[in-house]
Amino acid sequence: MTTIKEALDNESLTGSTVTVAGWVRTFRNDRFIALNDGSTIRNLQCVIDQEQVDAATRARFNTSASVRCTGELIASQGSGQRVEMKVTAVEVLGDSPADKYPIQPKKHSLEFLREHAHLRFRTNTYSAIFRIRHQVSFGIHEYFDRHGYNYFHAPIITASDAEGAGEMFRVSTLDAKQPPLNEAGDVDFNEDFFGTESHLTVSGQLQAETAALALGKVYTFGPTFRAENSNTTRHLAEFWMVEPEAAFMDLHGDMDLAEGLCKHLIARVLKNSMDDLQFLDARVKEEEAQKPQAQRSEMGLIERLQFVLENPFERITYDEAITILLRSKPYQKKQFQFPVEWGVDLQSEHERYLVEKHFKKPVIVTGYPAQIKAFYMRTNAPGDFGYSDKGKTVAAMDVLFPGIGEIIGGSQREERLDVLEARMDEMGVPKEELWWYLDTRKFGTVPHAGFGLGLERFVLFVTGMGNIRDVIPFPRTPGSAEF
Repeated sequence: MTTIKEALDNESLTGSTVTVAGWVRTFRNDRFIALNDGSTIRNLQCVIDQEQVDAATRARFNTSASVRCTGELIASQGSGQRVEMKVTAVEVLGDSPADKYPIQPKKHSLEFLREHAHLRFRTNTYSAIFRIRHQVSFGIHEYFDRHGYNYFHAPIITASDAEGAGEMFRVSTLDAKQPPLNEAGDVDFNEDFFGTESHLTVSGQLQAETAALALGKVYTFGPTFRAENSNTTRHLAEFWMVEPEAAFMDLHGDMDLAEGLCKHLIARVLKNSMDDLQFLDARVKEEEAQKPQAQRSEMGLIERLQFVLENPFERITYDEAITILLRSKPYQKKQFQFPVEWGVDLQSEHERYLVEKHFKKPVIVTGYPAQIKAFYMRTNAPGDFGYSDKGKTVAAMDVLFPGIGEIIGGSQREERLDVLEARMDEMGVPKEELWWYLDTRKFGTVPHAGFGLGLERFVLFVTGMGNIRDVIPFPRTPGSAEF
């Protein structure tokens, strides 16, 4: 069996007889089958001989019917493809009744296609997205392997909340209607499967830190979960995270690693997915043309990817970011929805202004106020990059991308036991539950750093899509766990 990509690209196959199989995209003039097997966004034109294929069989060549064709690859008689197949034998493997198949060869809304997520992979848009998602995923392993990182499998079930967010899915075997109660009248989790209150993880970072402080460099890559009741275009309840952790690395090394990863992944997609990118680029241009002039992007999708690849990321402190925002026209004209002042977290509108309007390239912001960041981030002292005399800051770093805002969040971790314990007390993080985490600071502590990259947000950027539900196979969101 030959893939359609091989048939179209391998010039040595021209003039030979091959067999391909796929799904019918269109059948026109009762003679030309546009066949696609998912190996490429391009279709192979299979030309049948009407005298050799009876009318009853031809009537079965409906959109999404599966067929197997054997024939000679010859120079194409029409434009748009190098070769076509002169079919000598064709077999229908699976019918697709035209009056019942929901995705016909016409433009459908993305909302409609989400309702048919089990079939949307057969469209050009989604097949392109998920081939690119594969390239990004494979590239993640490739990048970290080249840099000496060990792939580490962090647990999916955990009793700790790495982010301190409290928005976690509980994992329990207790009777939900009549759970056992303790003397205080609270649910007695001693009777539960794990003997303690447990949840689906929001991050594998804390466990990855313990591994990095023995193996040197590790990374996790797996599903994470957040029970946040959010229906925005940037949030999911189930999503995939990449989290490297490295011993003996400081904040500057962390920023270098993050920028290197982003550029490696973009370069891989540009090299291996140009057909898909060209299709998605045309789609983005069509969408941009429907927007008011002031809201249109200055670059196309491919141009934007090349620009990010070729230019160094701007690195600024939180202090500098706030100063830029306070001097900006949107702030002076009261066009920002959220307030801008020292001590507040940057919102997506602020991040995008910095990236898209001020610097016009990716930006890494460091030195955030301690009160808006997690307990494990290293506290800055005078002379540290990101230190501020306006308040206590930490060695955090967020990578901001055009169209997305924050795409990576990371930090140098707090390796000093006394400072870490003080931060935990300050933020109400129970030390007794994280005794094992504190042990790593008691026995051979070292400077170390890491970050988290949301896979779906990165795929959102490289595909030019506008909704995160379109870059994961089956999105899990509040009120929706279908498929």
